[in-house]
Amino acid sequence: MIQFIHPAVGLMLNSVAAACRICRAVQQDLVLARTVEKGDKSPVTVADFASQAIVARELRTALPDVPLVGEENSDLLREPENRSVLEAILAQVRSPWPEADERELLLAIDHGASDPDGTESFFTLDPIDGTKGFLRGDQYAVALGLIVEGKVAVGVLGCPNLTGPDGTKGVLYAAVRDRGAMALSIHRQTPNVFPIRVSPEESPANIRFCQSVEKAHSHSGRAGEVASILGVTAAPVGIDSQCKYALVAQGDAELYLRIPRDDVYREKIWDHAAGAIIVEEAGGKVTDIFGKPLDFSRGRTLEKNRGVVASNGPNHDEVIRALARTAGPA
Repeated sequence: MIQFIHPAVGLMLNSVAAACRICRAVQQDLVLARTVEKGDKSPVTVADFASQAIVARELRTALPDVPLVGEENSDLLREPENRSVLEAILAQVRSPWPEADERELLLAIDHGASDPDGTESFFTLDPIDGTKGFLRGDQYAVALGLIVEGKVAVGVLGCPNLTGPDGTKGVLYAAVRDRGAMALSIHRQTPNVFPIRVSPEESPANIRFCQSVEKAHSHSGRAGEVASILGVTAAPVGIDSQCKYALVAQGDAELYLRIPRDDVYREKIWDHAAGAIIVEEAGGKVTDIFGKPLDFSRGRTLEKNRGVVASNGPNHDEVIRALARTAGPA
């Protein structure tokens, strides 16, 4: 089924697919109302925690010595006022994990609390990238990357609401460094595998932008200036999560800009690891807004980078030059 071999690919595909099934089940069971608030006020759903628990359990069982850097931890679930959320998570994970109990669930979630030192290999997970999109019933992704020596070696992206190259809704994307990228349906037991490639479009005027639906996630005004400089005529495509990377990778868009709104914020590694390698292995290019490669060796954030530019390639340098002409944080 998989045309390129890496020992982690099957494990990563299976765990992300299981997490995607749980995410769909949460929506169908209308558990969306059961949310808690993190310190930054972003919503966390039953699906976030259940997704991380399932992926973490699979990884810990198969590769116990490889750390996991995940977005969530169990602190909120240990608070008495969130008891109903904990019980809802247990109910969801018991479908693929019948023997799950409260203790093992919390341990699985906290398996993602590792802090990488830059020298070891580790997984990084966003159990639901685009939580607000998930809550709206729009696009979201389960994103899992394997980092080796500061670079993404393998990436798997599950996009349950996105349409793939075969025209079906619900897609798994996977890429291995120097081996290419592929897409396959989430729904089939033995799905067809589709190699994916970025768009061959070379004209700046014909570039199709992806941008976040949530305005707080990127500097949309500065992105508009870049579009004006390049002479882009198409309206931007608003889409949540790392699904933006997927659109670029499968040729449905040519550019994704993540432009920082201030001098302080640094991107989280789990927000970009899987998507970045999938675009690169589909033939595209991914850098920060200054054209520097993304450095995943600096802990839980892209400390040495500012923002992200993901493109189909031909106009990447021109985009970087346009960004340099726009006003914004240095």
